[in-house]
Amino acid sequence: MKSNIRALLAAAGVTAFAFSPAHAFEGGVQWQQKPGVFIGSSAGVPPPGIYMFDQVFTYQTNLAGPIQSAVGSHNGVQAAVDIQGFVFVPGWTFLGATYDAVLAQPFGMVSVGNPVAENPGQVGMFSGVHNTYFAPVELSWKLGTSGFVVKTGLGIFAPTGTVQGVQGTNIVVQGNSLNGFMNFGNKYWTFQPELILSYLKDGWNLSAAIYEEFNTANQLDHYTQGDVFHVDFTATKTIGKWTFGPVGYYAAQVSNDKCSDATCIATHPLGLLSGTGNPLTGQTQRWQLGAVGGLVEYNFGPASLTVWATQEVFSKASGGIIPAGTLGPTQPVALDLSNTTKGMTVFATLSYRLWAPEEPAKAPMFHK
Repeated sequence: MKSNIRALLAAAGVTAFAFSPAHAFEGGVQWQQKPGVFIGSSAGVPPPGIYMFDQVFTYQTNLAGPIQSAVGSHNGVQAAVDIQGFVFVPGWTFLGATYDAVLAQPFGMVSVGNPVAENPGQVGMFSGVHNTYFAPVELSWKLGTSGFVVKTGLGIFAPTGTVQGVQGTNIVVQGNSLNGFMNFGNKYWTFQPELILSYLKDGWNLSAAIYEEFNTANQLDHYTQGDVFHVDFTATKTIGKWTFGPVGYYAAQVSNDKCSDATCIATHPLGLLSGTGNPLTGQTQRWQLGAVGGLVEYNFGPASLTVWATQEVFSKASGGIIPAGTLGPTQPVALDLSNTTKGMTVFATLSYRLWAPEEPAKAPMFHK
């Protein structure tokens, strides 16, 4: 039994990760799936079998955007994440496409430095289980012998992650002090349509993975994160057991956050601080990120190891205006607390096949 690890990597580029760098405000930059997770993958599908992938990454970054003026200095945010996942390829076809399904469970930790850290003089840290990711249907079409392949599917994040606090919010007010509940999971569903376009021929993998996150309202505080659009790029060449080439990604929040009902206003941190919650109605935080980097992979035969690194080269945030007086008499002017991150990601994936159907026994040949 020989495992086609190159084909496996085409389906195993899935992971999950989310955090809001400015945990004082739920409307900060937030995604369910870390930008760039489809880097190195393609629209192809491996041979029938059950595959596993182990992924780890670190994200070393600083807050960026107008919030930097508010905090007055650099504010570090770091993350370390581990993901265990499976790809199921039963050998089925539908409308000429090959079917597969994916299941992934992330675990991780995030640290937030000062001055945004909730406890002055200390680094805020939280860890736990993130929302479970599953793609019940992915379909891949080969367009003849041209080398072009198209894949589409639907990814879903279930609200299974670690969430703390009575209302599940990141900050609550007790007397005159703030106490933080750092949540690695999110109490809402995310539906993620996915489209991957690839050219796979003569050792080339030229791919663009396009996907967008659509979120339901938070089950505890009724806050709704805006939609997040992603594009991940791969342009690699395989020579022997080695694969290498440039990669990159772009991600942006493309619709407004929403916090319009009484429950949302009453339970959200800014509503608690202001006593009115008026700034939350029609929250308009927007952000965008772009990164470039490189990938290298080595195929060991029974398993393959891929490592890529990217540096975010631009970031932008806008729309998080807090009117004067919202935070009390000590806030004489309006503040723009729009925020995003800008930093470096190092990402590694180990892929291997757990099981494959046995090949049919061949009839023995006899010669006189």
